[in-house]
Amino acid sequence: MPHAINTDEFTFTGKKAVKLNEHETKHKDIYKNKADYHKLIKAFQKKINSLQRMMYAHDRYSMLLVFQAMDAAGKDGTIRAIMSGVNAHGIAVQAFKEPSAEELDHDFLWRAAIRLPQRGRIGIFNRSYYEEVLVVKVHPEIARSTQKLPAGRTVDLEALWQQRYTSIRDFEKHLWHNGTRVLKFFLHLGRDKQRKRFLARIDKPDKNWKFSESDVRERKFWDNYQQAYQDAINATATKEAPWFVVPADDKKNMRLIVAQIILEQLKSLDMRYPEVTPARREELQQFREKLLQD
Repeated sequence: MPHAINTDEFTFTGKKAVKLNEHETKHKDIYKNKADYHKLIKAFQKKINSLQRMMYAHDRYSMLLVFQAMDAAGKDGTIRAIMSGVNAHGIAVQAFKEPSAEELDHDFLWRAAIRLPQRGRIGIFNRSYYEEVLVVKVHPEIARSTQKLPAGRTVDLEALWQQRYTSIRDFEKHLWHNGTRVLKFFLHLGRDKQRKRFLARIDKPDKNWKFSESDVRERKFWDNYQQAYQDAINATATKEAPWFVVPADDKKNMRLIVAQIILEQLKSLDMRYPEVTPARREELQQFREKLLQD
């Protein structure tokens, strides 16, 4: 039998610390079968689209969805599955890769700030500014060699991570104060499940393009990444910008959980369609009569 989704068990707001090794990567089934899953996800798409349209008309809020995960966790598929039912005019997806030369000539938040969603829209970051306390923390030589930090090669790395956590918290609180709701998803994938998905990328010709040597190379740093994610979540989870640790071994379960979280957060916003004044309503009726007589 399927289970109801209690999003509280995946939510972290800073009141309690997360220990990733104590959190499951496989959740009990939410859906009965494949057909039931498709029915559920389509229902979520419809409801999310409806609320996004209201957000667009209300024009006071925006929402930023941040997706972070180990490779092969299913970020792309999750974004596609949930948001494919939303009017394309109301969403914008940004994928963050290695910083460009121009981006490196700015502070580490700059390239995210210029891609934030406008009011009325949902912005999606596939990876994000959090890479600066994840990949860079696991590979600190990046900070020393390419990031043009004021201290150069003598930079105090522990102080740097704390400074960046502070900058991120302040950035996200600033967004909250200005109407952007920030939801951060860590898709929690098991190490063995990642290995199986990498093998599938090799064994299935239509997935070969997804595989790269770096996939295997970075697996050697699995524990380092888990610690970096745990540190980042604990340092930046707040009531205004919560983290959601979502089990990712079953993609269908994961997508349904993420969709439920997004839907709940949209419903929590004080939104409505603009009210029509009596004078405007009378004017609209006059236009209606003209169109009927046309």
